[in-house]
Amino acid sequence: MRSRQITIKDIAKRLGVSPSTVSRALKDHPDISYNTRKAVQELANILGYKPNEVALSLRTSQSKIIGVIVPEIVHHFFSSIISGIEEVANEAGYYIMIFQTNESYKKELVYSQTLISSRIDGLIVSFSKETTDFEHFKSFVKNTIPIVLFDRITDELEADKVMSDDLKGAYMMVEHLIQQGCRHIAHFGSPNYLNISQSRLQGYKNALEKYQLPFDENLVFKCDNYEDAILLTHNIFSQKLHPDALFAVNDLTAAGAIMALRKLGIKVPEEVAVAGYTNALVGKVVDPPLSTVDQHGFEMGREAARMLLHRLRKNKADTPYETRVIKTNLVLRDSTRKIKD
Repeated sequence: MRSRQITIKDIAKRLGVSPSTVSRALKDHPDISYNTRKAVQELANILGYKPNEVALSLRTSQSKIIGVIVPEIVHHFFSSIISGIEEVANEAGYYIMIFQTNESYKKELVYSQTLISSRIDGLIVSFSKETTDFEHFKSFVKNTIPIVLFDRITDELEADKVMSDDLKGAYMMVEHLIQQGCRHIAHFGSPNYLNISQSRLQGYKNALEKYQLPFDENLVFKCDNYEDAILLTHNIFSQKLHPDALFAVNDLTAAGAIMALRKLGIKVPEEVAVAGYTNALVGKVVDPPLSTVDQHGFEMGREAARMLLHRLRKNKADTPYETRVIKTNLVLRDSTRKIKD
């Protein structure tokens, strides 16, 4: 049978003082004499007293809980984000409550209401691919719960935002492919209404333009997961004339493409160079190892948590919102090794 939790009243009764005296003594309040403070604190340690976090949150209007909504926990990028958020939050005395939507707008709606009901202090979120209506997130703003958006952002929400430099990252990778001798580069991207899709596609276009290569809409495809990449790659590259390179919006998509190319007997990178985006673990284990763009997910998570904590401490809704950009860099491996004539 579990023993009852020691309360302030228990300590007060044993010492013959009032509960309010015990409460102030535990906080080291100067109005309480040194001897009383010492006696209270020593007895609290002996009895194993721990503050009631629920009662404390009701008195202070703070739960010390930060909600986190991500599309997928199993995705290396989002798990890195969570690790970064958790590290900063825990250091500041906060805990995180995590929900994954599996890219479902309906789940996002339910989880949003759950988090508001849970009296969280703030929310860090990357919304689902299905999300085009943001009214459920505006409910947080109406309830004075600050939000930080990461990776996937929108101008429809009054919120702080943190993202990677997607345009430059995509530009650098496509430039690298061109410098390796590639001239017909396909792009597998996400839905075009997502900011990351728009930025990475624009980076792709900018690199082609710099090297005076024509932009061909027939080389741009909507494909952003492993399974679809296998099917699409098989359809595209089974033809006699096919692209000599592929730049994918994420590493799992690139890995699916490499798997399909292998089954078709097409050599990577000798016949087709393949590049991804994220710097996920899959890029190290796929054969050949994948060249990719590092988004620095852990640092993005840390920055998102810092931004939220900063707003919680300032407690001012009228403070201008910020957008911070995390620099990207190339991680070059064998999948884009220089193509020989």
